[in-house]
Amino acid sequence: MSHTTIILPGEPVPSDALPKSRKGTLTLGPGLRHIPPTSITATTLGSVSVDNKKSAVWLEGTNGRYQPSTGDLVIAQVHHSSTDVFHCALTPQTPYALLGQLAFEGASKKSRPQLVSGDLVYARVSRAVKGEDVELEGFNSATGKSEGMGQLKGGMVFEISPAFARRLMMGKKGGVGILEGVGEKIRFEVAVGRNGRVWVDSGNVKTTASIGKLLTDSDEKAWGEEDQEKALKKALKDMS
Repeated sequence: MSHTTIILPGEPVPSDALPKSRKGTLTLGPGLRHIPPTSITATTLGSVSVDNKKSAVWLEGTNGRYQPSTGDLVIAQVHHSSTDVFHCALTPQTPYALLGQLAFEGASKKSRPQLVSGDLVYARVSRAVKGEDVELEGFNSATGKSEGMGQLKGGMVFEISPAFARRLMMGKKGGVGILEGVGEKIRFEVAVGRNGRVWVDSGNVKTTASIGKLLTDSDEKAWGEEDQEKALKKALKDMS
């Protein structure tokens, strides 16, 4: 298990905690800021996390709460709508995020999604500025394509920690191979939200619930790879 580096607000990030191979620009995520010429310091208390492949570094908050950051993929739940936007909940602690009613692939006033309270949307944070409303989009505005985003119909949503959600998004490189392992045997759809939610739909309630339990147990019990493999084998046997 790798050593976890926890730093306080205002402290510099140790050089040995930065991505090992830095080609091009180093990407700073939530909780960090650059002080010229070369200092990188913390703006909040947290543990240093890195993605060597993407040459990215960020802080995971020790309080476990999700803080929206531009570019994050999230699972948003519609709370209510107004003239042009849907007001969506990302977590119980954060203010409602704004999702434009036309911020979907091919949406027009006639063809826009008719979302109601409780509906789920897989979206990207398009704007997150401190002190202002967080804005979402249900498609890639740069390409005009949904790219997997949009309304999530059916299935089940499971709550996980934001830190575990990020690891899931990294796949096996994040030390979590459950989704890949299940996918080798069972067909299902999944959407992982950086805000600590994962949506699963296998078309079968029992199977969907089993996949969700694998994920939540792995998160809550901090399973290593061996524990994950054992639980995965047992779960797949029960699902068959």
